[in-house]
Amino acid sequence: MKKQLRSLELDALKAWLSEQGEKPFRAKQIFEWVQKGITSFDEMTNISKALRAKMEESFLLDNVKIVKYLDSKDKTRKYLLSMNDGEIIEAVLMRYKHGNSICVSTQVGCRMGCTFCASTLGGMTRNLEAGEILGQIMTIQNDIGERISNVVLMGSGEPLDNYDEVIKFLRLVNHPQGLNISMRHITLSTCGMVEEIDRLAEEKLQITLAISLHAVSDDKRNSLMPINRKYDLNALLTACRNYTDKTGRRITFEYALIEGENDHEEEARQLAKKLRGMLCHVNLIPINPVEERGYKASSNKNIIRFQKILKNSGIETTIRRELGSDINAACGQLRAQHLEEEA
Repeated sequence: MKKQLRSLELDALKAWLSEQGEKPFRAKQIFEWVQKGITSFDEMTNISKALRAKMEESFLLDNVKIVKYLDSKDKTRKYLLSMNDGEIIEAVLMRYKHGNSICVSTQVGCRMGCTFCASTLGGMTRNLEAGEILGQIMTIQNDIGERISNVVLMGSGEPLDNYDEVIKFLRLVNHPQGLNISMRHITLSTCGMVEEIDRLAEEKLQITLAISLHAVSDDKRNSLMPINRKYDLNALLTACRNYTDKTGRRITFEYALIEGENDHEEEARQLAKKLRGMLCHVNLIPINPVEERGYKASSNKNIIRFQKILKNSGIETTIRRELGSDINAACGQLRAQHLEEEA
């Protein structure tokens, strides 16, 4: 089976070239071509035809293709993308004054089972390789003809459930000879895999870690997010405090407000109590309703009230701007719809 050329770091390229009897300096040339987002080996004009032919025999290059996209009235663009094996994933382009951001997927589907998320509806098929995560950025950059400067690992899949490939992706996307996207412009979102959060703390990366919290009691979080049955709130928040201590980086707590489920005043007060003293801020999210789940977004009145309670308790709190609600922008919705139509 051919390997993903976009997944290879410089040392791995040098090792392969050595096996082929080629000079190691070619690795940098090839790496830079790949990181430019080329889709054909023939575009490597300073590489010999013989070496290009060897690479084509051994590697896949153009690994992410656009199936379709939907444009929102707020300029958000949701992409349905196809991998080389025919598997379908999603990515979302978000345009801001400070630059273009992309929300990428790290798995085909998801096995975490969060009840408010469409990504989990069909379970998980497989992990994405680092080069396939990178390929989402390259394909969309080529499509829009503009640079992407911010990355959010918050699409389909749980990034820390694909730990090794995600860490490799972070090194690739940050490489000075590559896309050179600053770690400080990358956000990684997790539902709360405690052991992997501890591993990530040891990496001491300058990324922003976002924790999908969404509840303040174990009973409620167990029902919304099955991962809580393995790692309860106490274990999760202990890991978060350890992470901030080791990295000096502020954590973002994502809290999707669901009408009648987790948006009461007492829950806001309990959340403030649990987070008091931690280097963090809270991002309140008006959920994009998922038809199969039956949840409704909390009212604006409740969201503002929730924010006020947290702020009055000294917890920095923002309300996420709602994007793409007119194009099924919640994770997994477009993919689920496409798979249903295909079936």
